[in-house]
Amino acid sequence: MSGHSKWHNIQGRKNAQDAKRGKIFQKLSREIYMAAKSGGPDPSGNPALRLVMDKARAANMPKDNIQRAIKKAEGNSEEHYDEITYEGYAPGGVAVLVEALTDNKNRTASAVRVAFTRNGGSLGATGSVAYMFDRKGYIVIDRSTTDADEDQMLLDVMDAGADDLQTSDDAYEIYTDPKQFAQVRDALEKAGYKLADAELTMIPQNTTPVPADKKEQYEHLIDQLEDDDDVSNVYSAAADDDDE
Repeated sequence: MSGHSKWHNIQGRKNAQDAKRGKIFQKLSREIYMAAKSGGPDPSGNPALRLVMDKARAANMPKDNIQRAIKKAEGNSEEHYDEITYEGYAPGGVAVLVEALTDNKNRTASAVRVAFTRNGGSLGATGSVAYMFDRKGYIVIDRSTTDADEDQMLLDVMDAGADDLQTSDDAYEIYTDPKQFAQVRDALEKAGYKLADAELTMIPQNTTPVPADKKEQYEHLIDQLEDDDDVSNVYSAAADDDDE
């Protein structure tokens, strides 16, 4: 698989996300509610719920918040959220995918459109950029937490059923078929590895450098999209600074 490192970007945004922790918990509660509502409150029989609960724990979401969202789904709440994906281009022609969970499609569509147009981007039609991304399972093991060398890691990753391993000075990044993600994650944890990150994500097939004179606009666009209460995930095909 062509290389694209997410870990550098993820770490670079950690501090900003910590400052938005309350908003992140609110979004996660919505995802937990919908997963429990559609597949039941027991994570052992609801893979979607287990996945979002793992995501919530990784974000240090309090256990009480998680249980509250599940209990709400078990009750008679009539809340309903639609899953919508928006596609567009950031400044410099960088492809961007936006996943939203909303109870008001018009409000969300308007907010996403404004974010793109005010920051030098453009919202595209359905299918305009989605084909440029692949759904993948993504797992990170911080190299400081394991004594395994690259050969041992590659052996364990392939035995677990993963598709690809990428190595940097800081981390092992593992990519899987979405259908094999849970199996690979569980196998690596059983083997004693501590996972720094584990999620289903969208990986760009190719990346686009952001022109220097467009970087500020680009960063404002991504920040505005991520700040929106209805937006769950933002995926970008921007090249890492290290790749340029």
